Order: sequence, then C-alpha cells, then structure tokens
Amino acid sequence: MIEGVMNEKLIQLNVEVADWQEAIQKAMQPFIRYGYVKQSYVDAIIQNVNDLGPYIVITKHVALPHAQTESGTLKNGIGIATLKKPIYFGNEDNDPVKYLFGLSATDSENHLDALADLAQLIEDPSFFSLLDTAESSQEVMKYLQERF
Repeated sequence: MIEGVMNEKLIQLNVEVADWQEAIQKAMQPFIRYGYVKQSYVDAIIQNVNDLGPYIVITKHVALPHAQTESGTLKNGIGIATLKKPIYFGNEDNDPVKYLFGLSATDSENHLDALADLAQLIEDPSFFSLLDTAESSQEVMKYLQERF
C-alpha cells in the first residue's frame, strides 16, 4: 500500500522552480537525501525526458518522474512535490504541471500496490484540493493514512 512506501520526508509543498528540469531535481532531492536513489537516477529521469519527450506527464497537471531501476534505485518510495507556480514540460494535453509524484522502485513488482493506490488518488479531485491547501507534509500523510 502507498503508506508503506511514502513518508512525510518525501513530501514537499509549494516548491519554487524555474523549469521542468529544476522541478524534477527538487522533487527528487528528498529521495537522494534519505537514501532512496542516487543522483544518477535523477539524471536518468531528465535524460529520458530529453530523449523521449514528456512521457512522465501522465494526466492533467501531473508528472510521475521515474527511471529504470538500474539507474540508481536503492529503496522503494513515492514522494509528492507541489509547485508554487505550475511549469510546462511540453505535453500539449496535460501541461502545465503542478504536482510531481516521484517514484523509485527496486524492481518491477514490489511497488504495484502502491501505484494502484496512487492511481486512485490521482482520480480524486479532493486529493488535489488537499494538496493545494495543506500546510504540512504531516497533514498529507494523515489524509493518506485515513484513506488507506
């Protein structure tokens, strides 16, 4: 479940960024700081978007930064970064992005239940309302614990 791979250390609210590269760097910074991924993983995310386009923008206003496990994943984790000002990734249908859900997975199966929970959250407008008004990462975690 999502609360098993997410903790308040991986949640950042109202992050200020200048562009999509900085958005990815800042969204993934707690993953590096707390030993979930290496910097090489974040570099791979940015390189993949440069090479393949903004495929990580998965729905309106939402990006799911991730890369291959072998790029530097150390632990399973899902994080949240909300942006103070939405930014453009170059995805005509879903830009601008305001919410980034960083993902690190040590293999292709362990995180599937958490991704299923995340998919439910992304379809729920009340979750985005909470993200827009939350004043702390603890408030977001409390919501997730009550929901799941």
